Amino acid sequence: MNNFLLHVRPVRVSEGTLSLTHTFGLGGMAFLLILVMIGTGTLLMFGYEPAPGQAYTSIVAIERATRFGGLIRGVHHWSANLLVVIAVLHLLRVFFTSAFHPPRQFNWVIGLGLFLGILAANFTGYLLPWDQLAYWAITISTGMLSYIPLVGGWARNAVRGGPEIGQATLTTFYALHTTVLPVLVLLLASFHFWRVRKAKGVVQPRAIDEAPGAESPRVLALPHLLLREFVAALVLLAVVVNLAALVPAPLGPAANPGMSPNPAKAPWYFMGIQELLLHFDPLFAVLLLPAALLIALAAVPYLRYDEDASGIWFVSRHGRALAARAALLALLVIPVAVILDEYVIDLPGWLPWLPGAIANGLLPAGVIGVSLWLAARWWLPRRAGATRNEVVLTAVVFLAVTFAVLTTVGVWFRGPGMALTWPWGS
Repeated sequence: MNNFLLHVRPVRVSEGTLSLTHTFGLGGMAFLLILVMIGTGTLLMFGYEPAPGQAYTSIVAIERATRFGGLIRGVHHWSANLLVVIAVLHLLRVFFTSAFHPPRQFNWVIGLGLFLGILAANFTGYLLPWDQLAYWAITISTGMLSYIPLVGGWARNAVRGGPEIGQATLTTFYALHTTVLPVLVLLLASFHFWRVRKAKGVVQPRAIDEAPGAESPRVLALPHLLLREFVAALVLLAVVVNLAALVPAPLGPAANPGMSPNPAKAPWYFMGIQELLLHFDPLFAVLLLPAALLIALAAVPYLRYDEDASGIWFVSRHGRALAARAALLALLVIPVAVILDEYVIDLPGWLPWLPGAIANGLLPAGVIGVSLWLAARWWLPRRAGATRNEVVLTAVVFLAVTFAVLTTVGVWFRGPGMALTWPWGS
C-alpha cells in the first residue's frame, strides 16, 4: 500500500510535459470534479429522502429552505455534466497524441472503464430529483434495454427493480450513486494515475520530425507541476461555482407516471444512441453498433502500427490533414443522411419483403461497414498514401464527429414526436 501511495505522484517530471497545450490538465480536472461531486453529494444526502413520495419535496426543500442548498446542488449538477465532457476530451487528447502505445496499452482500457463508470454515476444520479425530466429520461433509457434479444426484458426489469420505475428503482439507483459507483470510480482513477506513474509519467511531447526516446530535463514536481495543477483547480472551481450561481440545476414538475412529456428524451450523453434508434433497427442501435464501437476503441492500442508516434499530435502533418478531412466529411454527410432518412428514405417501405432487422439494420449497417473497410484497406493507404497510424486516426475522428453530430441532432433538433425541428421553434 505504501508503494502504491508513494508512486501515485512522481518526485520529478519531464519539463516538456508541463506545457498546458500538451495535456490541458484534463486528467487532473476530471479527478478534481470527481472529488467535488463526492463532497457536494455527501452534503446533499443529509437532506435527501430516497422515496418516490418524498424525493421531489426533499429536493425542493434543499433548494428553497436550506442555506446554500441551491448552490450546492448546482455545483453537483454542473460538476457531473462537465465531468462527462472533460473525460471525453481527455480520452481524445490521449488518442490524438498517440499516448496509448507500449507500455500504456492497458491504461487506455482502464481509462475506457473509468469513463463508463462516470457515465453510470451520472445516469444513476439523473433519476434522484424525481421530476418529470428525470423520470421519463430514465424510463426511455432503461426501456432501450428491452430491445436486446432474449435477455432484454430481464435486463430492463433488473435495472428498474421491476417492470416499472418505482421505489425499487429509486432505491437501487440511490445506493449505486452514493456508495458503489463513487468507490469504483475512485479506485479506477487511482489505479489509472498509478499506471501513469509506473509508465514514467505522461508521454513526452515531441515534434513531427523529432526521433522518439528524447526526453527533456526533469524538474521537481513541487513546485513546477503542483503549482500548475493548483492554479488549474482554482480556475475550474471558479467556473463550476459561477455556473451553479448563474444557471441553477434544472428541476421541473414532480414526476407523473401517467403523463409523458413530448418529446421524452434520454439524458444528453445517451442522445446519440436514441438518435440511432430513429434510423436503425433497435438491435443494431442499442446493442450491436455501440458494442462494436466500444470493442474497437478497446482494441486501438493493441493493433500493429508502422511506428510509435507517441507524443505527436495527430501522428504527422499528413495525419492532421486526413483528420481534418474526416471531420469535415462527417459534418457534411451525417446531417444530410439524417435529413434523407427523415424525409426521403424508407428502407422497410421500399423492401417490405425483408424483416425489419435486415432492411433497417443489417443492410444499412453492412453498407456503412463495407464503406469504412474499403476506405481503411484501400482508399486511405493506396490513394491517400496513409500509414496504418493515420488510417486508425482518420477512422476514429470520423466516428467521433459522427457521434457528436448525432448527439447534437438529438438534443437540439428533435421536437414533439421526435420530429426534426429548429431549436428556436418553427
